[in-house]
Amino acid sequence: MNHIILKSGKDKDIRKFYPWVFSGSIKKTSGTINEGEIITVYDNKSEYLGTGFYQSSPIAVRIFSFTDEKISETFWFDRIKRAINYRTQLGLFNLSSTNCFRLIHSEGDFLPGLIADWYNGNIVLQMHSIGMYKNKEIICSILQTILGEKLQAIIMKSSATLPKNIEVEDGIIWGKIHGNQVQENGNTFIIDWEKGQKTGFFLDQRDNRELISKYVAHKSVLNTFCYTGGFSAYALQGNASRVVSVDSSARAIDLTQETISLNYPGTQKHTALVADAFEYLDTTEDTFDVIILDPPAFAKHAQVVSNALNGYKKLNKKAIERINPGGILCTFSCSQAVSKEQFKRSVLEASAKTGRKVRIMHQMSQSTCHPVNLYHPESEYLKGLIIYVE
Repeated sequence: MNHIILKSGKDKDIRKFYPWVFSGSIKKTSGTINEGEIITVYDNKSEYLGTGFYQSSPIAVRIFSFTDEKISETFWFDRIKRAINYRTQLGLFNLSSTNCFRLIHSEGDFLPGLIADWYNGNIVLQMHSIGMYKNKEIICSILQTILGEKLQAIIMKSSATLPKNIEVEDGIIWGKIHGNQVQENGNTFIIDWEKGQKTGFFLDQRDNRELISKYVAHKSVLNTFCYTGGFSAYALQGNASRVVSVDSSARAIDLTQETISLNYPGTQKHTALVADAFEYLDTTEDTFDVIILDPPAFAKHAQVVSNALNGYKKLNKKAIERINPGGILCTFSCSQAVSKEQFKRSVLEASAKTGRKVRIMHQMSQSTCHPVNLYHPESEYLKGLIIYVE
């Protein structure tokens, strides 16, 4: 097995079970290493640190084992089984009102580079490492063995998450899809496996959608960056008096309208608008009792964190200015490179600029099916605050 040796001092995080080796930490390699190859990692004194997949990218190695052991199909079976057992313990397979959730959460399940989302018997796979993609046949076989008759189809959706020079075929790779509608806490959503963002739906916001629905009764709600209208459907479920959904994508607004019509046919409480959220907040004369800000990632890497924080500050300031006294702001960041404290600080500074008194009601993260790896801070990528605004 080929190996790499790290520069002096670059082993400290790895010894604390941090799963990423960055390319700048590598002192030398044992020879020519192929993309997606399993390699071993050693410190500057040739002491074993871990085993992982190699890739010629800023994250050069994603470590999946910190024990010098044989990496066989049995190894992968055990890892995947543990991930599924965790969801079973959460009771997710037995919920009558919910049949969609994350089945495998990459580093959060000690399977870096592998995402598997469960949609009512269908699994959508999304690989973030070439090594995982090269092992897709083994992964699919294990999923079939463990899940048995529960599993109907496996769909690949990795062309957007792997390097462009890797040939990736998206689509059904096993089984047959039986419908694309799912239930989440009693709401029905249509999943677009082919063209939808991520794997088709933002499963990480399930717990937050349910929490926010408890604060909207008889209130006006603005849902910005609405995508398929998840928060909007929950707002109507919570008996909001009026819901406005805003997204810059006409396709997203069509999906939102479809979601609302499916769940609340004929409702007069909902309006959907194709508009930039920043511009809408600048130009609307409306004010709202509840505003939801769930933008896409403003910072995908550390070099643009400063710009991202300014963006969050600007967006939150605009929203707070449009909230009625005694209203609520629900604001999120899914930028992995932005820490919880940085995000909270940006919201604090936005609040201070408005001169209004605010209180934090809840501090939120991703849903429980997206576990956080304590050794990998980046796995806690979703940050959220519910703020009471006087």
